[in-house]
Amino acid sequence: MEKILETLERLKQHHLINHIKNLTVSEIAGLKEQFAKLDFSVLNNNGHEEKRGKFQPLFAETLDEISKNRDKFIKIGLDAIKQRKVGAVLLAGGQGSRLGFDKPKGTFNIGINRELYIFECLINNLLEVTEMAGVYVPLFVMTSVDNNKKTREFFEEHDYFGYSRENIWFFVQEQLPTLDTHGKLMLSARDKILTAPNGNGGWYISMDKTGMLDIVRSKGIEWLNVFAVDNVLQRIADPCFIGAVIDSGKVSGAKVVAKAAPDEKVGVLCLEDGRPSIVEYYEMTEEMLTSREPDGTLSYNYGVILNYLFRVDKLDGTLSVKLPLHRAFKKIKYMNEKGNIIDPEEPNAYKFETLALDMVKLQENCLAYEVDRRREFAPVKNQTGIDSVESARELLIYNGIEI
Repeated sequence: MEKILETLERLKQHHLINHIKNLTVSEIAGLKEQFAKLDFSVLNNNGHEEKRGKFQPLFAETLDEISKNRDKFIKIGLDAIKQRKVGAVLLAGGQGSRLGFDKPKGTFNIGINRELYIFECLINNLLEVTEMAGVYVPLFVMTSVDNNKKTREFFEEHDYFGYSRENIWFFVQEQLPTLDTHGKLMLSARDKILTAPNGNGGWYISMDKTGMLDIVRSKGIEWLNVFAVDNVLQRIADPCFIGAVIDSGKVSGAKVVAKAAPDEKVGVLCLEDGRPSIVEYYEMTEEMLTSREPDGTLSYNYGVILNYLFRVDKLDGTLSVKLPLHRAFKKIKYMNEKGNIIDPEEPNAYKFETLALDMVKLQENCLAYEVDRRREFAPVKNQTGIDSVESARELLIYNGIEI
């Protein structure tokens, strides 16, 4: 308890000191265990984003170029998969709150006339590859503290949607403290500091801390394909993509789609100070938005869809690098000083996230690999409108998938 009080004093979190003095012995024990694991560097985050460097376009391996080399790329990719050199990482730590759904996002039923869950869509896509290769691709599923139990139970209830349970591992991503608008730590219970998942950029360090990298190394996995839960058309461990990256000699790859319009709200793969990077739509100048190449193509044309391929030995070099923390102002349920749980109607606190795109910036190079957005990009972020349940259902039907 003395160490906890000293830490709070040093961090100028005096509002918690009196609270802690009134805790029971068992409550203090629980708080002590949590304190030992928490990263309090968020208290030094002033909300200022990092200064960006000089941007230049990064052109993609286009659909036409890929088509010409498809057979070669598929052979290279399948060979790597058959040799068990490729693993996949599903980022599934989110809840479906924006869909009006208070369970893990992957458990959302996107079907109309039949049950078809987001997780089921992704596993079906992966099964197509395993059937081609004749071997299962090791799959690591990143959950969060809030949804881990329900996610694991869901997979168990549905018999892993026909996938090999011996080739699926679940791990929980790290949590970071949240802060109120005055920079103060908050409580989720009498003996718990309020925390939130540390964002999709924390997937590799979380794999390290949960022992998943021991499995990666013991199995001789050389490449990891990381992808997000909310794109139901996501092609996972895609042999053509893997083969193209390996053939290019580059250490990473990113699936991209051609922008639908110059001002589409999507992060664009580019070069920053000569290294691969991603510039967000709100960071782009008018000149960057409208600049075109001699053939009329937008200079900054290729948006990322959070489907990356990384070489494991290069990822290991990032474990000692602290990724930048991005602040997000959110509605977060908390316990007030009277011990009441408050569920705010408006944003009330800051959560801190690392982003997967920042992992790309740590790579020496990256192959931009263009895919057809109608066949591989159906994000489920909203109930209606753009990138919604509605639009994803339309694209599933377009691709001949019964819903």
